Amino acid sequence: MALDRKIIDTLSQITTATITTLLLKKGLRNVWMRGTRPLNPGQPRLVGPAFTLRFVPAREDLATPESWSKPISTRAAIEAMPEGCIAVADAMGVTDAGIFGDILCARIAKKGVAGLVTDGVVRDVAGVRATGLPVWCQGAAAPPSVAGLTFVNWNEPIGCGGVAVFPDDVVVVDDDGAVLIPQALVNDIVAAAPEQERLEGWIMSEVEKGASLPGLYPPNAENKARFEASKKG
Repeated sequence: MALDRKIIDTLSQITTATITTLLLKKGLRNVWMRGTRPLNPGQPRLVGPAFTLRFVPAREDLATPESWSKPISTRAAIEAMPEGCIAVADAMGVTDAGIFGDILCARIAKKGVAGLVTDGVVRDVAGVRATGLPVWCQGAAAPPSVAGLTFVNWNEPIGCGGVAVFPDDVVVVDDDGAVLIPQALVNDIVAAAPEQERLEGWIMSEVEKGASLPGLYPPNAENKARFEASKKG
C-alpha cells in the first residue's frame, strides 16, 4: 500500500516521541520497537508502510547457505519489496547473526525502499553504510543470518522489538528509534500531531523564558488560553 503524500509530509515533521504520546492518549502503550537504534548518526526521519520479514530460531536442516537460493528466502523477499516501504524484520532480538549484509542492503536501496528496521543486527557494516540505506538496528555482527536464524516468510504479522507489526501499518523512525502507528489510527494521528507539536514548541519557548512547569506542562486552562492567543498573534 502506497501512503498518501500528505500523510508522509505531515508525519515527517513529527517526532516519534510526540507520536508515542498521542498513541498513549488512545490507550496504546506498546508501539516503540525495542533495540531499533539508528546505524548512523543524523539519519533522516522516515515514514512508510511496513513490509514485514520474519525469522525464527535457526534449525540446522533449514538454516543453510543453500537456503539462500530457495523460493522462500531473504532474496525473494527483497524482490517483493515495493518502493517507499520500510522493511521491518523480526530477528527475535538475536545479536550474533546479521540478517542482511552489504549486497542485500545495496539491492534494497536500489529498489527505492525507504529504510530497514530490525530488532537484530546487520553484517558487513562498513559496506552497509556505503549503500546509503538508512538502517535502524541493534548494531553489527560478522556471522550470516543462518548462523542463528531461519528465514520463514514475508508480509505477514510479526513481532519486532516486542511490538506487533502488521503489513501496511505505518512506521516512523528517527533518532529515538522506530514507532508503529496502526493503520486504522493513521488519520487520527495525522490530524492531531501538528497541533501537539505546536503546543510543545510553545511550552518550550515559555520554559526558555524562565516559566515554571506546574500548570504549564501539561497546560492548565490559563496557559491553554495563552497558547491559543499566541496562535492568533
